[in-house]
Amino acid sequence: MDSIKLDTRTAKMIAHRGLSGIEKENTNAAFIAAGNRSYFGIETDVHKTVDGKFVIIHDDTTGRVAIDDLEVEKSTFETLRKLSLCDIDDKKGRADLHIPTLTEYVNTCKRYGKTAVLELKNAFTSAEIAAICDEIKSCDYLENVIFISFVFDNLVKLREIIPESEAQFLVDSYSDDLPQLLAKYGFDLDIRYTELNAERIAAVHAVGAKVNCWTCNDKDRGEELCKWGVDFITSNILE
Repeated sequence: MDSIKLDTRTAKMIAHRGLSGIEKENTNAAFIAAGNRSYFGIETDVHKTVDGKFVIIHDDTTGRVAIDDLEVEKSTFETLRKLSLCDIDDKKGRADLHIPTLTEYVNTCKRYGKTAVLELKNAFTSAEIAAICDEIKSCDYLENVIFISFVFDNLVKLREIIPESEAQFLVDSYSDDLPQLLAKYGFDLDIRYTELNAERIAAVHAVGAKVNCWTCNDKDRGEELCKWGVDFITSNILE
């Protein structure tokens, strides 16, 4: 199995949780698989452990991806690191599959020259966001990160810490007042792809904001989104 390449690719393609259509989501294997292909960026999700480590996982708990079901933010990094993750077919057995650290993810993006698209999961304090930025700075890669979040205040805090940071507001649905909100704060948009049409993309572009969309895995719809002028497409399998 391989990625599915769009015929007319005017949008920048982002691998959702790494190349998660081929490798287990949010693992080093998925990030490397994306790194070896023509993706513009690699998207992932960051959580904080109870002992203050930043780790890469989507859910608040580990049950969907691992044998054991633990609450991420109430577990130590050592405990989480020892978990056996299931492969993409939900079978156990690969020793290389484990929960990565933020540093490991960033260094993989850096090694392959990919933009890191980092979702700030849940609500972070300003100090926690500053710590995330400091960890990325230690990798000398902060200028190559796009931050995304459903939590609007995360992005506001981020801009207070790093005013020049590139930030995209994640939303499930479109509303007519959304372009003006983006314009007020200087954020770009990251929206469920089924909410988009040519007019809505044009309305966001009219206020100087870019449009990313998630998670489109249908080739025909991907081609249509490109025709409408979307700036980024986040996908599990489209390239």
